[in-house]
Amino acid sequence: MRKDYPRYTLRISKVMLSKLASIAERNGRTKNKEIEFLLKRHIAEYERLNGEIKIEK
Repeated sequence: MRKDYPRYTLRISKVMLSKLASIAERNGRTKNKEIEFLLKRHIAEYERLNGEIKIEK
């Protein structure tokens, strides 16, 4: 894991986690990478509809 990535604890039901694991496996990803993929897709769609989210560094 990259050291510059902050950690974030996600609380999720066992059923949802199992379904996520199944989807991730079918897509050749880890559960973490599947979540990252879904979040990137969601953020891109949000920004497409609402404009870019500006983040100060």
